[in-house]
Amino acid sequence: MSTLKRVIWPQIILFGDSITQFANQANGWGSEISNKLARKCDVVNRGLSGYNTRWAKIVLPRLVPISDAPITAVTVFFGANDCALEDKNPAQHVPLQEFTENLKDIVKYLVSIGVSNDKIIFITPPPLQEAAWEKECLVKGSALNRLNSVAGQYAQACVQAAGQSGVDVLDLWTLMQKDGQDFSVYLSDGLHLSDKGNQFVAEHLWTLLERRVTDLPFILPYWGDVDPKCPESSLLCD
Repeated sequence: MSTLKRVIWPQIILFGDSITQFANQANGWGSEISNKLARKCDVVNRGLSGYNTRWAKIVLPRLVPISDAPITAVTVFFGANDCALEDKNPAQHVPLQEFTENLKDIVKYLVSIGVSNDKIIFITPPPLQEAAWEKECLVKGSALNRLNSVAGQYAQACVQAAGQSGVDVLDLWTLMQKDGQDFSVYLSDGLHLSDKGNQFVAEHLWTLLERRVTDLPFILPYWGDVDPKCPESSLLCD
């Protein structure tokens, strides 16, 4: 008997911090993207809660490539921890210039393993609602350790690094505050995304992903196209 040809699902890899790690929860932006791509592509979550780009750059070669499956896209979503204030949260803080260089190094590594620039999408940190996040900090016994203005500096650096690296970027920090709108509705605790924030990310990210996945075929036949008398003829063909 001849060896069966294995079915290989292409992959989209979500690489980031807790905002990515939690993206596969109910109503999460990762779940929404995954649902849109069912039977076309595996959406693989590699979110690492609490991580910054310094640590991410170190572990990336241990995470990607995941298998021999083709990579359709990679999202790189960091900055919410890098932008922590050095005097209040030195463990997670990464200086702005290093943050920029780390993002560029992440792109260089991905390109070196065959992920072309046009498959990489940076996502900036979202804005920070300081009053809500300060409450979270106080509960944990610390002072406010992030500022929205500083998050904005890291978002701007992310946009610039994307331009210099030739990759797309989704600038959440700017979009969520566009026209002076109340961005607090997008955040659950001042830092992480609410259901509405997850929906916002999913919708805007899909506009960047859609053209990258439009040609992906539906994997394995639609059930109605399977020959019930001889299913092998439908299910074992290339």
